[in-house]
Amino acid sequence: MSKYTEPFRLTAAKAYLQGTDGLRTVARRFDIDVSLLRRWVAHYQARSSLGPRSCGRRYSAAFKRQVVEYRREHQLSLRQTAAHFNLGQSSQIGIWERRYYSEGLSTPSAVPSRRPTAVSKRIKPLKPTTSDDSQKSREQLLRELEYMRMENAILKELSLARGGETKARQRALIVMRLKIRFPLAALLQWLGLASSTYYYQLGCQKKPDRDAELKALVNEVYHQHKGRYGYRRITLAIKKQGVTVNKKVVERLMAAQGLRSRVRTKKYRSYRGTEGKIAANTLQRNFQAQRPNQKWVTDVTEFKVAQQKLYLSPVMDLYNGEIVAYEMATRPSYSLVGKMLEKALSGLGDKPRLLIHSDQGWQYQQAHYRHALQQCGVKQSMSRKGNCLDNAAMESFFGTLKSEFFYLERFENIDDLRAGLDEYIRYYNHDRIKLKLNGLSPVEYRVQAAS
Repeated sequence: MSKYTEPFRLTAAKAYLQGTDGLRTVARRFDIDVSLLRRWVAHYQARSSLGPRSCGRRYSAAFKRQVVEYRREHQLSLRQTAAHFNLGQSSQIGIWERRYYSEGLSTPSAVPSRRPTAVSKRIKPLKPTTSDDSQKSREQLLRELEYMRMENAILKELSLARGGETKARQRALIVMRLKIRFPLAALLQWLGLASSTYYYQLGCQKKPDRDAELKALVNEVYHQHKGRYGYRRITLAIKKQGVTVNKKVVERLMAAQGLRSRVRTKKYRSYRGTEGKIAANTLQRNFQAQRPNQKWVTDVTEFKVAQQKLYLSPVMDLYNGEIVAYEMATRPSYSLVGKMLEKALSGLGDKPRLLIHSDQGWQYQQAHYRHALQQCGVKQSMSRKGNCLDNAAMESFFGTLKSEFFYLERFENIDDLRAGLDEYIRYYNHDRIKLKLNGLSPVEYRVQAAS
């Protein structure tokens, strides 16, 4: 039964409609809520009466559909629609609308009652105690066994977790995978994870990955250079494509994808001896050059494939680290160094003002080698005996060459190695960027400086 009689509601509605006062003033006068007065006024305007409202009734699906479609057709508010159909609560029309637009309004079909099936009760894990097992009940032993199973499953998941993910994210992912088998509260307690943190990580999983495009770009650059680049060079390569990114972000994304530079660490083993008698150590470890063809360094290195050996003799320009010329042979004869020197000197002018540095290898002490340098006006410099640091620039190139190419590939024979060395040296000169060259390759740096 309504709290207010029909004459009282009619008087209040007419007082507002026939007077000049607002809804709030009339509501205060009759000591009623303003929303209640607004509803009475809407009902009176719609039906010119305030008869008993239909409260607590069950409405058919056809009537609900009629109400929703009438409101949409006449562009009425919820309150106006409720007044037109003499409904007690306008909010229920909103509920009907949501059902109408989402799943349709239909009368629920009668579901035959069935006997509830027995649900197996999940055993709650219990941390084992040190007391005698013979004194424990069967239920306690089962709970301790379930705890050990849960602990074993968690430890197995932790051992397989990726190192690039945060600890909270790792633990939340473990809980998500194991909560089907074990109680959620027990998993959170064992892992020391707050429930709020778990649900926060659960929500983050549903959000789109904002770094998806950058991850794909990092992965593309990494495999384009066959794993030779670390996060610093990958950052520079991405910046060259016009994408601004921080190196720490690239490092994090590489760790998340399990990408690591395949380059092996390089170690120096040096011996400090006396200076040679052929040429002095004029370079004095000053590996900086202000112009091309000012300082060159050279050396010979050995490769072994399928019980065969291949020797490489390159010469490097210290201005930009470019390999000016190189020669390969299966024997370390003088012709290996002689042909390399002939290729390198062929592009020089009459007065090159060039210094070429090497170690004290027997090839560089030959009269033919020294005579070829004197004819072109090139000054010779040699490292001290047993000191590879005096020719560190060339040794560094050999270390990079073997770490980024030789140790990462498999070769069937010497011919495969020759072709691979040709390809890598071309890549080293034209494509491989250097940090000290502002993210440019040696050839790009030389061309940019000349322009």
